[in-house]
Order: sequence, then C-alpha cells, then structure tokens
Amino acid sequence: MVIYQGTSSEEWAALSEEEQKQVYADYEAINKTPGVTPGVPMGLPENATTVRVEGGKTLTTDGPFVAMKEAVGGWFVLEADDLDAAIEVAARVPAARLGGAIEIRPAQTYW
Repeated sequence: MVIYQGTSSEEWAALSEEEQKQVYADYEAINKTPGVTPGVPMGLPENATTVRVEGGKTLTTDGPFVAMKEAVGGWFVLEADDLDAAIEVAARVPAARLGGAIEIRPAQTYW
C-alpha cells in the first residue's frame, strides 16, 4: 500500500494536539495489525532528489519526479486474504481521511 499525503499537511496543522496524538495512535495500530509489515516514513517531496540516466550521463534534479498535489508519504506491505480485507485496512490509514489517498497494489514476484 502506498500512502499519498495529499493536502494532509494542511489538515494536520488544523488538528488539535489531542487529535494529532490520535492520528499517531491510528498509525501505530495499523503497524500492529496482523499481516502488516511497516515501511519507513518518507521525507517531504520538496527535499527529494530525482535521478535519471540519459546517454550514460547521470542527471539529478531537486524535487520529486513529477509535480503533483499528492506526494507519496509512506508505504507498508499487507498480507491480506482478498481485496476487501486490504480495503478495510487502507480505510484506517489517517492520510485517507486527511485529504490524501491510499493506493493498493498487489505485489509482483519475478522469481
């Protein structure tokens, strides 16, 4: 699951201290959900460096790969029995209710 922060930083700033503590507790509860392997939270998109290789030359650009309203804020792996179970967990991610979105993708194996 990929967590898109969307406008959640603006939503976050509007939350009371108690509401912010609840958001942290909600993320902690998801990380403790059976079948969840937590990912490491990602830094802010404005601090990103994008790397491309063109004609054998490495090129770097400050900032995210594309300009978008919803930047990736984190990820985690969920082992679920079916899509409905994955949707239930995704709906509990605070970013989903704070202006962001959660993208569910099945894992691919190549070996």
